[in-house]
Amino acid sequence: MKTTLKKISAFILSVILVCLSLPVSADASYEIPGTYQVQTDTGAAYTVKTLDYSYDHNTYLSLRDIAVVLNGTEKSFSLAITKNAVTLNPGGAYTSVGVENAPWEDPENPDISLRRNEFKVGEQKVRYYTLIMTLPSGHYDCFMMAADLAMILDVDITVSDAGNLLINTQAPFSISPSDLERDGYFYGVNSVLVGDATTGELYYRYQSDTPYPIASTSKLMTCLLTMDAISTGHLSLEKSVTISEAVQALSKSDDGVIPLEAGEQITVHELLLGALLPSSNECALCLAESIAGSEEAFVQMMNQKAVELGLSQATFFNSNGLPSYTEEPIPSKRQNRMSSEDMFRLVSYLLKVYPQVTDITSLESATLQSLDLEVRNTNPLLHNLPEVTGLKTGTTNKSGACLVTSLAVDDGNTQHDLVVIVLGTEDSIERGRVSELLAKYALQTFHKGIEETQTEAVPQNLPTHAEAAVDWILRTARN
Repeated sequence: MKTTLKKISAFILSVILVCLSLPVSADASYEIPGTYQVQTDTGAAYTVKTLDYSYDHNTYLSLRDIAVVLNGTEKSFSLAITKNAVTLNPGGAYTSVGVENAPWEDPENPDISLRRNEFKVGEQKVRYYTLIMTLPSGHYDCFMMAADLAMILDVDITVSDAGNLLINTQAPFSISPSDLERDGYFYGVNSVLVGDATTGELYYRYQSDTPYPIASTSKLMTCLLTMDAISTGHLSLEKSVTISEAVQALSKSDDGVIPLEAGEQITVHELLLGALLPSSNECALCLAESIAGSEEAFVQMMNQKAVELGLSQATFFNSNGLPSYTEEPIPSKRQNRMSSEDMFRLVSYLLKVYPQVTDITSLESATLQSLDLEVRNTNPLLHNLPEVTGLKTGTTNKSGACLVTSLAVDDGNTQHDLVVIVLGTEDSIERGRVSELLAKYALQTFHKGIEETQTEAVPQNLPTHAEAAVDWILRTARN
């Protein structure tokens, strides 16, 4: 009897432990429906439906409602929305489907997901995260962030007061990082830096002198050493190298990106494509072994190069940016680290000495002929801004989501490379949005100068809504 009870008790305990070990189910999202009052500089206020995604004030606006608001203005756009795709044509006239600018009919929270739906601006595919839902009428509506829409339309959207937006169709989109910092926008980011790599001028910095984990943006140093090896004749882009057992093992691990088999041949050019576009860790390791014979020897080269370039807060443990464990009985988990200022120095040097690197990093996709495999670039800004030429994404649990962006611009005499460095955002959604906002700031600063971009222009047409008008006056007075 005692034996039976012990078995039953052990079985019940096992069931309890198994249940506790299983993931607890949770709602995929929590969308909070609401409304804003939105006004243009030339018209009356409209009601615009909103969705706060997961948190209050994480607000996405109805595109159909905004299309009605802007119809007949210089920023009007036509719109076509299906179950998972959006086409927005700037300058087009919007045809109402009869459901716009009305309060929510259903009081229950809609159950839809934030995702990167297919999105076209004209004929150009862009990458933004949006919410698409079915309306009671059977039509679809799309909800997107005000900042994303403002960048697409190149229009100024401001919050006049709680629950009220003002769209100034006469003013282009502009951004002030110092205002964002004052409002706490960068509290969820480790570090950012914006500057001109050609001249060395820094436009904006936030926590830029503190080293943070940099994840796969480490591959920019691996790329630099590869270009060094090519320039000295140690390697060539066309040279074929043999995949090692270590590279195969990494390829088959959870951190593998491209299937590589030991004994296979692959060219150096294809390894660079694999490392820089889909961020293949095994391609980076293969480059390291091809250059130095082993990753350990290559890491010494990485750290020596960092010293030569004056990267005083850079430390490398491997060629790809993955977490690195020591061989102790209680292993230490380490990650490559660098400050934004050091990353700026590294990128500036790379773009100056080997500008051809952007021939790779500007590609949206490429084919690795040796493997008959197409790979795609993980950089979302290549789709949204024509000036973007690279450079590298990176993500680990410790580093957060990182992105180093380069933009090619021309002052009429000389081509410049602008650089935006964003380290440690919460996820890829924020990484893309923070990077694009700062890229827009880099462009406006390059063309207008820092002094002008820090001074907000008075709108040509003052708002007719009283509270919005007061807000404009107060903000102008502060400036």
